[in-house]
Amino acid sequence: MTGTVIFDPLIPWPFLVGLAVLALAGVVLAVWRGLVGWPLRALGALALLGALAGPVYQVEDRAPLTDIVVLLEDESASQSLSDRPAQMAEAAEALADRISGRPNTELRRVTLRDGEGDGGTELMTALSAALAEEPRARIAGIIALSDGRVHDADLAPALPAPLHLLLTGREPDWDRRLIVRNAPAFAIIGEPVTLTIRIEDIGAVPADVEGATIELSVDGGPPESYAMPVGQDFELPITLPHGGRNVIQFTVPEAEGEITDRNNTALIQINGVRDRLRVLLVSGEPHPGGRTWRNLLKSDSSVDLVHFTILRPPEKQDGVPVDELSLIAFPTRELFLEKIDDFDLIIFDRYKRRGILPAIYLDNVASYVNDGGAVLIAAGPDFATADSIYRSPLAPVVPAQPSARVIEERYRPTVTDEGSRHPVTADLGDGESWGSWLRQIDVEPQSGHVLMSGYEDRPLLVLDRVGEGRVALLASDHAWLWSRGYEGGGPQLELLRRLAHWMMKEPELEEEALWAEATGQQMRIIRRTLNKNVGAVIVTRPDGVTEERALDEVSPGRYEATYDGPEIGLYRLAEGEQTAVIGLGPAAPKEFEQTIATGDVLEPVIAPLRGGILRLEDGLPQIRSVREGRPAAGRGWIGLVPRGAYETRDVMQTALLPAWLVLLIASAFIVGGWLREGRR
Repeated sequence: MTGTVIFDPLIPWPFLVGLAVLALAGVVLAVWRGLVGWPLRALGALALLGALAGPVYQVEDRAPLTDIVVLLEDESASQSLSDRPAQMAEAAEALADRISGRPNTELRRVTLRDGEGDGGTELMTALSAALAEEPRARIAGIIALSDGRVHDADLAPALPAPLHLLLTGREPDWDRRLIVRNAPAFAIIGEPVTLTIRIEDIGAVPADVEGATIELSVDGGPPESYAMPVGQDFELPITLPHGGRNVIQFTVPEAEGEITDRNNTALIQINGVRDRLRVLLVSGEPHPGGRTWRNLLKSDSSVDLVHFTILRPPEKQDGVPVDELSLIAFPTRELFLEKIDDFDLIIFDRYKRRGILPAIYLDNVASYVNDGGAVLIAAGPDFATADSIYRSPLAPVVPAQPSARVIEERYRPTVTDEGSRHPVTADLGDGESWGSWLRQIDVEPQSGHVLMSGYEDRPLLVLDRVGEGRVALLASDHAWLWSRGYEGGGPQLELLRRLAHWMMKEPELEEEALWAEATGQQMRIIRRTLNKNVGAVIVTRPDGVTEERALDEVSPGRYEATYDGPEIGLYRLAEGEQTAVIGLGPAAPKEFEQTIATGDVLEPVIAPLRGGILRLEDGLPQIRSVREGRPAAGRGWIGLVPRGAYETRDVMQTALLPAWLVLLIASAFIVGGWLREGRR
């Protein structure tokens, strides 16, 4: 129970002040006039003004409220190093016992873990959320058990009480970490790209620690070792072995005594791209669709196109002197013997044997395919004749044999069942709306896959792998009808683009492939195949543990599954003969960028309210009560500020001057003053 005098005026304060000024003026006038009753008049006015001020005696029934202490327990990844978990758990329990033993004090324990994604230790965010749930007037102190490596210190809230940091870790702790300073997202295949690597030793580094070596592995292959200086940037050139995603892993062997090897490995992923794709296009003769391939390939800025159209075959004899012709001689020897390996793709568009390319040149083209090259044949009517390019040393690599029949009928190209599963022809659109073609060369497939069919379901597009290379046969020269919009046209440019890129071994068009796409610590495993059944994918984690994930078919030829990786690192995938690797997590997680405990990060937040930074290895500090504004920490102790908060349960008010008493007192003073002045 507490009692206080409060004022509840009967009229607004400005009017009350005005009346007081008038009363004072009257008293001054009485004094100036020499009226001897002025003191009694003044007392009467004072009694009336006091009554108007409404003095009330207020009695409150108060219940004291407990002080609240917030205990933050940092269980982020960096707190799992060395003996920090046991150190923190022991300190947390001891502090909880001591605080609970203090009179009129409650404890709020807040546990924080790693932030979303690679957010690191978000201690200030957790503290803000905890303070939002408690009355700030009851907060007596905040204690944080952490290594001090906080990644959101700039989000510190306004603190209602001192913050104390009790550091985990040990003074002799030291660590070696690997830093990838420069890692491009893309690099050109076959050309060296320079990565900037750095090895740093931090903390109490022993004097006898030697230099370091680094091991580099691409896509989980055999590692290569390099000697590196410590504390200096090191430029390391590497060459990407293939297109698409290349997963590169750097590892520094663990040094004796370092606190962890979790930051001794870094994963980066670089997409390999071709600088320029060189294509040789040989058109056997001019025809309405002659510019179809040229327009397609010239529209791609990454393609270098060499195009020859045979306008004057050897059998043409018109008597025109050679020195008067403006035609360029076909450099057959240079293209098909000396520089054939410089091309990524060779296209024969309605080409037939005319003696321009001797058999030895065509035999060299077959060898070029077996060694990894690509040949595409866009067949015209001559493909079915005795002059067909099939009747040459190229026959062993051509996937279909002509039957000598040329079909001159209207038909609509359709995608076969196998084609619906192949990335070249899958998802091309609604085949029912495609326009018709008017010519097809009848062929009998010898190998490979038939992706499109034409008249009476005869093979129209056949793809095959030969040795290390690839061959495609398009049994029609009427693809250009789609580009002209005949009967509504069709996806001519997209089809031919996919076809050319498949032959040039672009990874996104491989029909048999296994890969994964990462989002944070989750990966989406994707298997593409022409088979109608696939097995489970075997996932090998960074620690060597294997798991299986069944795949579900999401579209023809495409199977998927999701997998949540329990840790950061390199994961290996395998299904049948297909393998892949993927790195989960950032190249350098925030939690392991700096692992040595320090109070420097939180010192600007702690200093304003004079909190303390102490090490747990020096012993658990004593807890004292301190007044607000005084130093809240010292050697071996930390302070809590008693808040004295309370809850008001009931309020009673009693008027100090009843109306009848005020009237009696004021009347007595006024009459007394009048009587005295009357006697005078």
